[in-house]
Amino acid sequence: MTSKEKTKGFVLGKTNFALMAISLLIIILGFVLMLGEPSGETFNPDIFSTRRITVGPMISLFGFAAMVFAIMWKPKEK
Repeated sequence: MTSKEKTKGFVLGKTNFALMAISLLIIILGFVLMLGEPSGETFNPDIFSTRRITVGPMISLFGFAAMVFAIMWKPKEK
């Protein structure tokens, strides 16, 4: 088998796609935690809650880091 024949197919494997899907769900969870009720025209002090300012962005950042790991991860050769 030549090296050209070996490269046919997908570069990423099933495991990579599964890890990427999990990472995407973590990112979406982080963005959902940052969401809240629209404040409208009145001031709502809930926009400065710990969930929106600290927890949500940290979870999203972790999801983005996990996405990089999922793309770069290469299974061990048998």
